[in-house]
Amino acid sequence: MFTGDYYITRLVFQKALAFTYLIGFLVALHQFRPLLGEKGLLPVPQFIKLVKFSDFPSLFFLFPKDSAFLIFSILGIVLSLFALSGFSEKFGLPLSMLTWFGMWLIYLSFVNVGQTFYSFGWESMLLEAGFLAIFLGDAKTAVPIAIIFLLKFELFKTMFGAGLIKLRGDPCWRDLTCLTYHYETQPIPNPLSWFFHQQPHWFHKLGVLYNHFVELIVPFGYFAFQPIAAIAGAFTLFFHGILALSGNFAFLSFLTAVLAITTFPDSILARFIPITVPATLSANPIFSNTTVVIATILALLNIRPVLNLISPNQIMNTSYDPFHLVGSYGAFGSITRPRYEVIIEGTDDTTLTDATKWQEYEFIGKPGRLDRVPAQIAPYHLRLDWLMWFAAFSPTASDPWFIHFIQKLLQNDKLILSLLKTNPFPSSPPKYIRAERYIYHFTKPEEKKKTGNWWKRELEGTYLPPVSLKDPNFQNILKQFGW
Repeated sequence: MFTGDYYITRLVFQKALAFTYLIGFLVALHQFRPLLGEKGLLPVPQFIKLVKFSDFPSLFFLFPKDSAFLIFSILGIVLSLFALSGFSEKFGLPLSMLTWFGMWLIYLSFVNVGQTFYSFGWESMLLEAGFLAIFLGDAKTAVPIAIIFLLKFELFKTMFGAGLIKLRGDPCWRDLTCLTYHYETQPIPNPLSWFFHQQPHWFHKLGVLYNHFVELIVPFGYFAFQPIAAIAGAFTLFFHGILALSGNFAFLSFLTAVLAITTFPDSILARFIPITVPATLSANPIFSNTTVVIATILALLNIRPVLNLISPNQIMNTSYDPFHLVGSYGAFGSITRPRYEVIIEGTDDTTLTDATKWQEYEFIGKPGRLDRVPAQIAPYHLRLDWLMWFAAFSPTASDPWFIHFIQKLLQNDKLILSLLKTNPFPSSPPKYIRAERYIYHFTKPEEKKKTGNWWKRELEGTYLPPVSLKDPNFQNILKQFGW
């Protein structure tokens, strides 16, 4: 049940996971209040009036205040740094477990009231891994092999689930053409996405074949004898390294790579990480028995995700309990084509004419200005930018948060503007705002050389016609949503 062969593995894994938590809490510190605070786009105080605590357990049912969101995000950062530094395990097993439990509980509290802004699969992935990390022990405790196995199984669900959802989803994964579109149409391209997109068709087809190999075949190697398990882990790390180079995927790729650390035992890691493993490691009876019980419960809870994997009606990115202890994962079962972008513009003209000058709001990560180099953001997560990608799937504005977002821009709301790269109206709010929907394409090398532009676009239609705070129709829409 316990082993000394994963001491370095546990150490590296927990530090990497603590860093992932740190990213998550930094995102919460900067973005949670503008998006979900008392005056956010989807205010938590309104949300908790509509749902049951038992369905969405969160500390913020008790403290639905901006001050609490701020305090707990800072506390999460402090706990993450405490674990990352290694201090959390130098003062005994109870403090180590309490540190990891605190991070899990606080992040769970953010996720369960985060609504659409926290609806991404990697939130549940982090919580599942974070809960298991509570029971990995400290510097003086033998590592529970069952917990290592469950972490490997989470990695398996993530990779194999992603592979299956692709085979069952978009036909471009079966005819090997998905990567012809993916680099251009992914949520937030990075500086290298343009270069990946320019590669020949045979390169993209090989990329899809490698994707299928790593997601459908390699995962079974995680549970094999060494060095096969480590080789499978190395393939996974290489795969997610390529993903990280080719686009911004928040902390999805980073977290999956963190899980892949569990495929490497001390006998391999010791060659690269000069850490002395203690000659004797304790196995506290209470801790040992608790770990056995927890591992057994989680194994039983994982039956439903396993059934989901083998089901022809497989769903992805779903948690099976309100505490996000187990889940089903997967990404990009379908590929968008073409790429749509919603461009938001404002004007300080009091009367709209054909000569009205519109000025564009620029986001931090999502494409906008044609000559702007795509940003490198990951593993940081720009939640508003990601939701703008989803919003563009619809031909017209329909999301309540988007309508509220427009209202905030018309008010020059400082919190919401902190999530944008530019504010064209720093002195006074715009009189009108509109949103246009464009089709975006990467430029060809010759076009880029001639114009300096990374993108080209064509107007597809009006996403939101011009509105102002004095517009009675707009006010009626706001009242309809309770803003």
